Amino acid sequence: MAITMTTVERVSLERFMAEGFEALGLTAEDAAIFAGALVFSELRFHPGHGQGVRRLRRYQERIGQGLVNPRAPLDTVKDAPSLALLDANNGLGTVAAAKAMRLAIRKAKANGIGTVIVRNSTHYGSSAVHACQAEEAGCIGIAITNAGPEMAPWGAREGAVGTNPWGIAAPTGLGFPVVMDFALTTAGKGMMLWRSREGQRMPRDWALTPDGHETDDPDAAMKGALLAIGEYKGYGLAFMTDVLTGVIGGGGFGLMPYSDQGRLDVSHSLTAIDIEWFMPLPEFRERMDRFADMVKSRATRPGFTEVLLPGEQEARRVERKSGAGVPLDDEVLADLKALGRELGVGSTLEEIGPYREERL
Repeated sequence: MAITMTTVERVSLERFMAEGFEALGLTAEDAAIFAGALVFSELRFHPGHGQGVRRLRRYQERIGQGLVNPRAPLDTVKDAPSLALLDANNGLGTVAAAKAMRLAIRKAKANGIGTVIVRNSTHYGSSAVHACQAEEAGCIGIAITNAGPEMAPWGAREGAVGTNPWGIAAPTGLGFPVVMDFALTTAGKGMMLWRSREGQRMPRDWALTPDGHETDDPDAAMKGALLAIGEYKGYGLAFMTDVLTGVIGGGGFGLMPYSDQGRLDVSHSLTAIDIEWFMPLPEFRERMDRFADMVKSRATRPGFTEVLLPGEQEARRVERKSGAGVPLDDEVLADLKALGRELGVGSTLEEIGPYREERL
């Protein structure tokens, strides 16, 4: 059956989320960071990806059970002009990564490049959120993280590395940045759940059954391991992501992240490269625009009407949703309203109307 959705006014949604996070014990600053990140993801991605506002309920549960510290200090373990190692103390990964990227940007502005690794953290949301933070400051942003071992190594049927998503963002003069944001699995379990709710099959290269067979049944796939993008190449990238985050940072890697729900032991790496170290930012934008024109001017294949840049489809989605309202799954909207009552959130979610657009 089709999933029904309702559009909600963007500012009211962000205000509601911020108040909700404050009610869960976050500082006003951290609540605003988290709310902005989740609304950013809701605007940018398909709701089945699960990185948006539905996560408020998940954090209410985790904070209530004492599994994550909403006011954990972000400690500096080691610091240098272009490098830093931070310990998130089992705090909120989205907030820790945002602050780490803020530090990486400061280092990049002073030294050309800044890389900050965070260990002992938790789920940090969308990589694009953190990569775009650097892009907005006139840098190229790179954000990567490890995750729980949901991906089967090439040739295995059990998970050993995470979805380990990457985000890279760079400025242009086109009115939107180019942004590469993707997990290293072909799809995540959120999209499988979405397919299951709609009664649809899924591509056979998404996941395995528990006994190691490819399947187009999302319910069977939910019980098995995920498959990598590009087969062994995606697995190799996921493996090296663990090296660049948990292994070198002294945090969890491989089977370790998410093995203890009271200490997820996730690690992130945030890098900012200051474009002005290499050339004036306007010159870089002009070069990016010429590069984009080279790519977009190529003849299209049968069945295609245009060539898109990385992040261009998402930029259109953000523009459309910002004007027409943010579409929320009706189940998620109902749960947010219930959660708002539970938490005593004073602001309301301003509904615009049913979501009627086909493409998400």
